[in-house]
Amino acid sequence: MPPVPQSIDASAAAAPQLSFAVEDVAVERYSAVPTLNFLLRIECAGGGEVRSILLDTQLQIAARRRPYGEVEQRSLVELFGTPDRWSTTLRTLPWVRATLVVPPFSGATSVTLAVGCSYDLEVNAANYLSGLQDGEVPLELLFSGSIFYTGPGGMLQTTRIAWDREAEYRLPIGVWREAMDRHFPGAAWLRLERPTFDRLRAYKAEHGLRTLEDAVDRLLVEARDEH
Repeated sequence: MPPVPQSIDASAAAAPQLSFAVEDVAVERYSAVPTLNFLLRIECAGGGEVRSILLDTQLQIAARRRPYGEVEQRSLVELFGTPDRWSTTLRTLPWVRATLVVPPFSGATSVTLAVGCSYDLEVNAANYLSGLQDGEVPLELLFSGSIFYTGPGGMLQTTRIAWDREAEYRLPIGVWREAMDRHFPGAAWLRLERPTFDRLRAYKAEHGLRTLEDAVDRLLVEARDEH
């Protein structure tokens, strides 16, 4: 007698199909660097039970998707040029990549994606964010990585996250500023080449000034008075 074919659970055999959405964002209160916690909602349609996900997220700023006031336009000239050129120069800015291991779930789950923020104004995204006065930052989150799931017979299988998985979110600029102020209250970052720093320090010592900031203030006053 021929062997009786074993039935296979089609839902278990198929690879899970994921969708993503950002539900909220909050400032991490206990971190070594400014950090935003994005609450991600992940839903799984079909396929076997998700055992874990190695999730890679690229966050980028869709700069074309918001208006800009006059003060903001002046602040962003360094990035995009004068506003009359913005039809061609205003572009999407890569911000940061973040990785996360998502634990097992069925159907849907919510996880926290921690995103560290830089105050280095030579990084385009940080320069852009520091130039905004209010409103929201239009974000695009692009997802990739690997899904580990239960296949036929309980076997562990893996597949790649579909290339077109993404989500949009409008980040209140006040939330980013709160994260910055928690670590650098009332301050901004400035990088100097070593020879310039040494000259500034020598100027401070020569004039008996207390801090490097006092030296910069005095130099600015002198430059203003010369004009």
